[in-house]
Amino acid sequence: MPVTSPKKPYRVGRSRTGLGLFATRKIKKGTKIVRYFGPLLDSKKKKDDAIENKYLFELNNRWTIDGSVRENVARYINHACKPNAESDVRPRKRKVFIRAVKNIEPGEEINYDYGTDYFKAYLKPIGCKCAACEKKRKKKRAEARAERLRLKAKEMKKAERKAEKAAAKRRKSKERLKLQLGGKTVRAKTNGKHANGKPANGKLAGDRLVNGRAAGLIAVNGRSRVKTDTADVATARPIAPMNPEVPLNPETAAMAVEQQVSA
Repeated sequence: MPVTSPKKPYRVGRSRTGLGLFATRKIKKGTKIVRYFGPLLDSKKKKDDAIENKYLFELNNRWTIDGSVRENVARYINHACKPNAESDVRPRKRKVFIRAVKNIEPGEEINYDYGTDYFKAYLKPIGCKCAACEKKRKKKRAEARAERLRLKAKEMKKAERKAEKAAAKRRKSKERLKLQLGGKTVRAKTNGKHANGKPANGKLAGDRLVNGRAAGLIAVNGRSRVKTDTADVATARPIAPMNPEVPLNPETAAMAVEQQVSA
């Protein structure tokens, strides 16, 4: 790192882009800070015109200062889009000075605008790293983060509204189902039969008709017999009602009474 005289109002130090020139004491606006110097190159000479580096300072169409020599401390001044200094070019004297355009505080980096041609050729491809451009990029990053958060919050609200609509739809469906059922509860089937004894699979539960016969009754020898837990009680078939107009003899009447009693 080059050493500068303590009498100078600047020093070479570390910068975000490598090395830079920093003020060691307050520099007032309009003060001539340092001279940009080096060998003069004549563009009419092929040898001089063939030289290429980042420290060429063009005075006019013919003369250019080659500031790549280490004695040229001004070569360490970095570019800035909003600088605190400027280049004071004097083509007739073939000299260039760096002058303050605002008050520069101690410790502040000195910088000036390199110009459009240099910016497009060297800085734009890699991105300008001056404080103003860094501030713009930081602002853009903050805006991008805020936009991502806004979109995320929007999507979350949309999902919540969708879930609420689905829940409301389910509630309405349940309410409509209750209204259709009239408040009644649907009973489940048990072993192919309804628990309430209603028809299931074409059959009746309980004491109703099953397969064409009454449940609990069995036909035996042309007579119906009632099933009980103890024994089967045979039941006689009912006799035809007697016609009161037809007289019966005593024997027939006695037989009819016996049959009624035995039944």
